[in-house]
Amino acid sequence: KMRSLAPGIKLITSFSRDSWYRFVILLLTFVFYTTYHLSRKPISIVKSQLHRNCSNVIHPADLNITDNDTWCDWAPFDQNNYRNLFGVLDNCFLVAYAIGMFFSGIFGERLPLRYYLSSGMILSGIFTALFGLGFYWQIHSLWYYCLVQALNGLVQTTGWPAVVACVGNWFGKGKRGFIMGVWNSHTSVGNILGSLIAGVYVSSAWGLSFIVPGIIIAVAGVICFLFLVEKPEDVNCTPPQHHLVDRSKYHPVIFAHRVVFVLQGVVEFSLCLLFAKLVSYTFLYWLPLYIANVAHFDPKEAGDLSTLFDVGGIVGGILAGLISDYSGGRATTCCAMLIIAAPMLFLYNKIGQNGLPTTICMLLWCGALVNGPYALITTAVSADLGTHECLRGNSRALSTVTAIIDGTGSIGAAVGPLLAGLISPTGWNNVFYMLIAADVLACLLLSRLVYKEVRGWCGYTTRLRG
Repeated sequence: KMRSLAPGIKLITSFSRDSWYRFVILLLTFVFYTTYHLSRKPISIVKSQLHRNCSNVIHPADLNITDNDTWCDWAPFDQNNYRNLFGVLDNCFLVAYAIGMFFSGIFGERLPLRYYLSSGMILSGIFTALFGLGFYWQIHSLWYYCLVQALNGLVQTTGWPAVVACVGNWFGKGKRGFIMGVWNSHTSVGNILGSLIAGVYVSSAWGLSFIVPGIIIAVAGVICFLFLVEKPEDVNCTPPQHHLVDRSKYHPVIFAHRVVFVLQGVVEFSLCLLFAKLVSYTFLYWLPLYIANVAHFDPKEAGDLSTLFDVGGIVGGILAGLISDYSGGRATTCCAMLIIAAPMLFLYNKIGQNGLPTTICMLLWCGALVNGPYALITTAVSADLGTHECLRGNSRALSTVTAIIDGTGSIGAAVGPLLAGLISPTGWNNVFYMLIAADVLACLLLSRLVYKEVRGWCGYTTRLRG
């Protein structure tokens, strides 16, 4: 009689070779983009270490102190304008990122994804580590930190269009929202890991808060070079069912670029993402400092607490994907979450500091409602639009559409933290009013698409796909 197979082997062999490759690609791209965010996050944790209230810090006996409040701060962030300087640092990164994103999609279409991604990750590791080396080299020039941030911003744009194009090559149109919702938690997982890793070293030697994440993303870059498979065809797997049409009769580049801008909804989703990202990134960069300032936690505790926003973000992204898969209404799902988010932000500012349980609960809720729509737009919508019928199966166009939507979003990501830096000296309340306004605008931009989706449900038109 046959000896029965070991249950683990049974499980392994029950999946086809295609499924295994798909799983590995999903896992690899997940890990790669996690490291991008992991190396982006430390700055927000280290901020509250670069400038803190030194009068509570016990100073070494051999130190002759003239200024009791700032002796322990890291120049040039020891002055009163430190918030503006932090805003400038964020913006060096984010403006470079926004500008780079519009070009990144075009390069991503021309260059082999594996080389593009791995070189981007290794360079990113170098620039992240250089910021931290400023601690060991005793660098106190704002220009140095700005330059490193800007260069890092440029090379970080390699990540998003490349991983999305790669996943787009491997996965078809089916239940994309859910898979993408789970996969898209890389952003939040990266932010959480980045915060925790930076938090370990922030009080002892903040340079390591940057150097360790820098090493991690560089190592991931080497793994990418060794293992990434761009297309199913490269390893004799079956490609997913996009809308395959012979497009040899079109000149692909001109055709793709002409169609990209007329694609229904690209403009609305791009602008909506601009405001959604404005809110998300303001939290990303200023939340630890807000918690440290308002609730008087030390840098490490504030950093650890701020990760709850991202934990909420993971749940929100997966929920948004599930709901939109089930209902077929991407815009409506986004809009609903944004509508609930506005009063939540207001509440968080009003009661968010009343004890630890309240803070935790509010952070989770705000994270879910702010990041849910943002996650849905960046992944599912980019991928749906990019593999749309009128692009005639041109999968290369996917990375252009992704870069356009994300590039527009990145403008919001740059403006948000900058405005927070300018507004926060007048009181944190005003920062929250700005965030609520952005939230409402994001909602309004989707109104035409929501109207269309609702009409579709009511049976006026043929129901829209995706």
